[in-house]
Amino acid sequence: MGRPTTRRCLSRSTDSVLFKTVLLLIFWDQVDAQCKIMKCNTDYVAATKIPHNNAAFCNALRAYSQCTRNTARTCRGDLVYHTAVHIIEDRMIQHNCSKVGPTTPPRRQPPQPLPEGPVKQACDYDKVYREKHETDPKYVHCGVFGDPHVRTFSGDFQTCKVNGSWPLLDNEYLFVQATSTPLHPSSNATVTNKLTIIFKNMKQCIDQKVYQAEVGNVPAAFDDGSVNGGRRAGGSSLTIHEKEPGKYIEIHAAYIGTTIRVRQLGRQLSFSLRMAEEISQAFREEQDLQLCVGGCPSSQQISRTKDISRTHSLSIESARSLCRERLSIEDLYFESCVFDLMVSGNANLTGAAYHALEDAKDFHPEPGTLHIFSKAENGPVLSLLLVLFVVGNIVLFT
Repeated sequence: MGRPTTRRCLSRSTDSVLFKTVLLLIFWDQVDAQCKIMKCNTDYVAATKIPHNNAAFCNALRAYSQCTRNTARTCRGDLVYHTAVHIIEDRMIQHNCSKVGPTTPPRRQPPQPLPEGPVKQACDYDKVYREKHETDPKYVHCGVFGDPHVRTFSGDFQTCKVNGSWPLLDNEYLFVQATSTPLHPSSNATVTNKLTIIFKNMKQCIDQKVYQAEVGNVPAAFDDGSVNGGRRAGGSSLTIHEKEPGKYIEIHAAYIGTTIRVRQLGRQLSFSLRMAEEISQAFREEQDLQLCVGGCPSSQQISRTKDISRTHSLSIESARSLCRERLSIEDLYFESCVFDLMVSGNANLTGAAYHALEDAKDFHPEPGTLHIFSKAENGPVLSLLLVLFVVGNIVLFT
């Protein structure tokens, strides 16, 4: 009599491990741009977020199965897809679900009523920091836009190829991953076409929340359909706001002193963030690969000059003229604008650099260092100073 019980326990254990595995793969595997299994997975998680009876659970499984079938052709070689198919079959057997029947699509949830009290106040980072240190917290800014250009917390400005999925942030509170694809087959330049943002579970403040945006789909809600941090006392300390339908959203995470902006500009996404410095430094040694912290690895950096020399999409004179219409100062934002236009040939992409600069104006803690200029521009000046120094020494010692 003990064997059936053991078999059921093993089945549930295997089911749990597989389900956790597929959720992990959602966030870490580099899924093909055409494979939509990630959407199937997140829709299923949203549909089963609240406890259901067995009939409703079977409805969600059938919807999950139908979604995987619809994307089967483009997901044949994808590990996440094959794992999801196995989980569906296993769970339908476990719950005695018929393969034929109604399905339950996920629904957008209205904002949850949030309780008041002292715990809610503890989820206000600025207030807690001031009470503890008797001074205002320091902030840092990171921006990623265009092909893509990265402005790090320390003010480094790089152009990266970073094809595939790369972490922008990976600390104890927040994980942000950008997925990029080549702009043209012959170019090193890439554009960001997907962003995944995970707000990690934090004590009494928020439930774990996941936000995902893709080109053509910039939702104004988290993956579970909610627009705040959940039913915990500090749930209102995490909110999402639609600024331009389908194009521009802003996420406020007051509990960690962070504001995020996500935009779609043309066929690419941009990311901008203002974060409390203390939060930005809360990561372990093994979490050192973060583009916002250290920039892209040297092997992933590209030269704007060399890459432009391989394209004739737009002349440099035309590109500079178009960029000058929106960017009055010829800093690295301006140079990035010129690069984007020349590589893509798309005159509408002046908006990527313009909005990145506007976000920096709002987010950067030191207005005096807002503009960054190419170090190469200082080359002639430094050379002249070096010559004068050498000549001066020769005169002195003769």
